[in-house]
Amino acid sequence: MSRPGFVLTVDERTPPLLVHQGEGFRLERLPLGSRVIYPPDSLKGVRNVDAEIQHALLNPLGIEPLPELLYPNMRLTIVFDDLSLPLPQMQTPDIRQRVIEHVLELAAAKGVDDVELIVANALHRRMTPAEIKRVVGERVFRSFFPEHLRNHDAEDRANLVEIGKTKHGEVVELNRRAMESDLIVYVNITTTPMSGGPKSVSVGLASYRSLRHHHNVHTLRHSRSFNDPPNSAMHHSYERMADLIGGHVKVFTIETSLNNDTFPTATSFLNKREWEWNVADQASYLAVKRGNELMPARARRKVWQKNVAPYAVTGVNAGLPSEVHPVTLDNVHRQQVTEVQGQADVAIFGLPYICPYNVNSIMNPILVMSLGLGYFFNLYKNRPIVRKGGAAIFYHPVEHEFHPVHHPSYIDFFDEVLTQSTDPVVLETKYEEQFATDPWYIQLYRKSYAYHGVHPFYMWYWGAHALEHLGEVIFVGGNRRTTARMGFKAASTLADALEIASHTVGRSPSITYQHAPPLVVADVR
Repeated sequence: MSRPGFVLTVDERTPPLLVHQGEGFRLERLPLGSRVIYPPDSLKGVRNVDAEIQHALLNPLGIEPLPELLYPNMRLTIVFDDLSLPLPQMQTPDIRQRVIEHVLELAAAKGVDDVELIVANALHRRMTPAEIKRVVGERVFRSFFPEHLRNHDAEDRANLVEIGKTKHGEVVELNRRAMESDLIVYVNITTTPMSGGPKSVSVGLASYRSLRHHHNVHTLRHSRSFNDPPNSAMHHSYERMADLIGGHVKVFTIETSLNNDTFPTATSFLNKREWEWNVADQASYLAVKRGNELMPARARRKVWQKNVAPYAVTGVNAGLPSEVHPVTLDNVHRQQVTEVQGQADVAIFGLPYICPYNVNSIMNPILVMSLGLGYFFNLYKNRPIVRKGGAAIFYHPVEHEFHPVHHPSYIDFFDEVLTQSTDPVVLETKYEEQFATDPWYIQLYRKSYAYHGVHPFYMWYWGAHALEHLGEVIFVGGNRRTTARMGFKAASTLADALEIASHTVGRSPSITYQHAPPLVVADVR
């Protein structure tokens, strides 16, 4: 039986605690009295994944069984999440492959021959053929790519259609093929409470005209937090759009959830609580850390990016999106939520090597900011783990590195825009439209493998709530030039960081360390 989440209070017996720091990690002794938030133990996976998928398709929630929705001469569009999740990538066969194969078998049995598969990549970079093949598997790839298996193109005006506006005046403009289908089957992996549900179609298949309604400073500042949908203005916008979509086209969603088995056998100590490390775990830590530090930077990045997780599937649920998503969220909460009493003066986060936007790529400074102040800061329900005006201390080297193919607009954003201002409202007002409509960025998004020109702005806005909430942001081990450009501070050690923060929180602050990954969502009471 797995144990629930746990909050440790550091005392004299507490061993040094592992903290992720980009493409590396360290052991850190936290001050006495510090609290450490751990996720629940990794849940057991379902025994027979294929049987679970089959059962979900034949016994859906709120809608007829999938075979009853399929018929000859219909237009079926299968849409699936892109490589931004899960993180890290899962061992093959990917759960999306297994679900898609089941759907295609049912469609073939019903004589459906007009089938298209679309990657729901929104304004993310296109997936390469090899990346698509890894997700859908050899058989599906060989049968459908490239004519009937492709990335969504948010700038292909001929293949976008506006289906209407919400009661708040939000334009809903989405992939034409999907919106003109008789049925959309959406294949999802929900890895956090912010994923899946109303977000899937309304975001994954959207254009910039739609996305700007919820990916803006005002909405993101009023999303408290991204992982607490009832308190998230962003999710309220998703829901309004999803209601409009549901009245236009039938959507059958298949949502899956995973456990917290994030690291493979060679680094399995990273999945454990430190006082439970045995001799083999301690030896593995020393060997991996030593080898990691001896490798050249490029080789080290390649090794980490090739890391695949042995996730187990904890649930497969299908049917009407509004009926399925609450069940999926229950599975995610069982795996990730830990109750915490009260806020701290200082929050500590160790940022890992990967985020949704640097898979097979480079974690540039803007993505570090987004990972820390957007994703990790928002790993909470009810209230942040750090009080209003408190300090956040992140561990990451924040190197001045960019992938020239994947992140061209990020380079210009960092070099040209952030030298003028770091205020999200100023950036949105003065510069966003220029980057969003730049023909060269659009060409690179459509024909190369670049994130959309507006994407670095969205990543900056992702941290808007945290920037407004926090009194101090400090990066331990951070490059001083890059952190300063973004308006943050760098420190060499935790002691130095606490000294810097003392001007904001005093010399005896309460401290909470959110120990992730594996992911944990703090339910702060």
